[in-house]
Amino acid sequence: MKKRKFGLLISSVVATGAILAACGSDDDGAKDTSNNDTTGDNGTTEEAAGDFSIAMVTDVGGVDDKSFNQSAWEGIEKWGTDNGLTKGDGGFDYLQSKSDADYNTNLTALLRRDFDLVFGVGYLMNDAVLEIAEQRSDAKLAIIDSVVDAPNVASVLFKEQEGAFLAGVVAATMSETGKIGFVGGQSIPVIERFHAGYVEGAKAVNPDIEIDVYYAEAFDKAELGKTAANRMYSSGVDIIFHAAGGTGNGVFTEAKERKEKDPNANVWVIGVDADQYAEGQVGDQNITLTSMLKGVGHAVIDIANRAKEGKFPGGETIVYGLAEDGVGLADSRGAIPEDVLKTVEDYKAKIASGEIVVPEKPKEAK
Repeated sequence: MKKRKFGLLISSVVATGAILAACGSDDDGAKDTSNNDTTGDNGTTEEAAGDFSIAMVTDVGGVDDKSFNQSAWEGIEKWGTDNGLTKGDGGFDYLQSKSDADYNTNLTALLRRDFDLVFGVGYLMNDAVLEIAEQRSDAKLAIIDSVVDAPNVASVLFKEQEGAFLAGVVAATMSETGKIGFVGGQSIPVIERFHAGYVEGAKAVNPDIEIDVYYAEAFDKAELGKTAANRMYSSGVDIIFHAAGGTGNGVFTEAKERKEKDPNANVWVIGVDADQYAEGQVGDQNITLTSMLKGVGHAVIDIANRAKEGKFPGGETIVYGLAEDGVGLADSRGAIPEDVLKTVEDYKAKIASGEIVVPEKPKEAK
């Protein structure tokens, strides 16, 4: 199979304006005094930062998870910079949650600092966002990966199962052992969509493929990801797709260690949410086969633009899938052969057109 020299962008998450999705139908300026990590100073910005400010609260994965939270923060930073804002009050900022007990505290802290729009990043923040929305009916809140039924909350979802289907096609087609793996964070709907799509895509091209599945039940335990990857690779699995945030960093660590010991080791990782190619570098080789992209950063920018323009979609659910270019696969940098890329494109077209409907639950997959 002939490989491309520089690879092909299978499906990129396009500019904000192009991914408009299908929509389903206190003020005292007090600073945060918790012990949670923040960016920069919690004081005022150095200069006037405009008339609309945004901020976000991470889940326990952390803002530098090289995945979901990081993608959201990069969207916040880009929007802030593009609008002439600086980091801090009156501009853009984030608070990092060390545990789920921090969610309510951090959301409240940012609203008391008068941020006009505050994002709760991740399904795990559902209850906290709902509680704060009910307490602060004047606040504009948004949640990623969950639906909060409140008129002042914009809910953002992705069809992860569609992007994961493509990842499954790649994994099952390229596996030399007939065994592939999946490492999930927690057994929650969003991760189950990754799982279901991956299985469905893999079975579509190879009904006999063996799929080893492990849920760490944590997004911040790299050691669990590493242990799971060690077991899988040792059993003959040669490609692992992770949807586990910081826990997934351990999958990369294990694969890289094996590649360092044996440059000919047949181990690959499929990254998640953001392009994780850099995480797979081992000398002059790379163990990242591709990454399943979610346009989290672009979704953040989209919602922020709407809110600033007075069109905040409170009470609405906005969904981004393949048809909206909200999910896809990252450039493989030549790791994926031409014929496999063609197969991926064929399946992508069928999913985007509705010819193939990808299940959202693992038990519904093939």
